[in-house]
Amino acid sequence: MSLNKTPFFELRSGSVDTLLFVVKTTDLDALRSELTRRFEATPEFFANDVVAIDVRRLAETSATESVALDEIAQLLASVRMRPIGVVATAAQAWAAQWASAGGLPLLEARDRRGAPKPSVGEASANTEAAAVIEAAVAKTPPPAALSPTTIIDRPLRSGQQVYAKGDLVVLGLVSYGAEVIAEGNIHIYAPLRGRALAGVHGNNDARIFCTCLEPELISIAGIYRTTENPLPADVLGKSVQIWLDDDEKLMIEPLRLT
Repeated sequence: MSLNKTPFFELRSGSVDTLLFVVKTTDLDALRSELTRRFEATPEFFANDVVAIDVRRLAETSATESVALDEIAQLLASVRMRPIGVVATAAQAWAAQWASAGGLPLLEARDRRGAPKPSVGEASANTEAAAVIEAAVAKTPPPAALSPTTIIDRPLRSGQQVYAKGDLVVLGLVSYGAEVIAEGNIHIYAPLRGRALAGVHGNNDARIFCTCLEPELISIAGIYRTTENPLPADVLGKSVQIWLDDDEKLMIEPLRLT
């Protein structure tokens, strides 16, 4: 039998989507306080999600002893996230040893528009948490055949979740604690009070359309916004469309239906 073939397992190129936890400070108390505050509103949303610890914002000669990797890992575990590796720049020579000491590998990140940029307000800071990480050898599989539109003609109660491989149309209320997810666009012809995630497999062209926007969370291709960042009065409770500007910033615009 060929060494490359076995009925028991395969080793193949692939890609893995994960969040980046971008570390901007070595002050662990500050990290803990802000992370706890950030996810109080949606404690279950990131449960069991995998993240890569991104240290590219830290200095190339950062004093790594001031915050241990295992402490950051424990901090992430406290909000039910699972670290799988470390992302660093080539100039951060300390990062490889730091990662190895914590039992995590170094990962190569291929962001949508390169390395993380300086923060410009709360909303743009949120976008950097959802950057996609891929292995250098990963190859994106060919797109599947176009999936049909899924139509939900009933209200969704708290705890219910709907997933659509194509577009998703919801004709009833999406209650607080409910979640609608689509690989394509999402249309909600009723109040959105729960969570709506469109383009979940990296479709940056996906959009969310809603007749009454009151969400816990909105997301397109991993770029998200939560209720901790209050919506402007001209879109809160209004008919809107939501899309990605330059693949990295959520834009919300009132729909003019008359």
